[in-house]
Amino acid sequence: MAKFTKKKEGGLPPVSTASLPDIVFMLLFFFMVVTVLRDDNLLVMNKLPKADQVEKLKKDRSVYIYAGKPSARYQEKFGTEPKIQIGDKYTDITNIKFALTEARQKLLPELQDKVMVALKVDEETNTGMVTDIKQELRDLNMLKIIYITTPGNEVEQ
Repeated sequence: MAKFTKKKEGGLPPVSTASLPDIVFMLLFFFMVVTVLRDDNLLVMNKLPKADQVEKLKKDRSVYIYAGKPSARYQEKFGTEPKIQIGDKYTDITNIKFALTEARQKLLPELQDKVMVALKVDEETNTGMVTDIKQELRDLNMLKIIYITTPGNEVEQ
């Protein structure tokens, strides 16, 4: 006959790790969905002027032009004179046509003829630079211009 033995008190059973890969992939997908990637590395100071009538527009057919003095970490290399930034690099007013054509080519083919240029100009930048940029845009027939501002009223500050 078989002999029965009593179970020894063996502590807690091990923790099941079968669902661990599911949890890891769920977290991975969550962070992939909610993470926003930055388009451009801002090289210029960009304290935008305030406006009381602000409207939000779609970004799918916009080319951004930043203008202002170089940021503090770039002033030693590039000086303190106002610069123009398109994408991740500075451009001169004479090279703006090439840079805008290059930025236009990055858009979807059906949107390349309907490009809107968004100007993000620092509030301390002189209007002469803005006028030069607008003249180059006229030469390229890029006539839809948006001025990016922050909500608020400059007078009430």
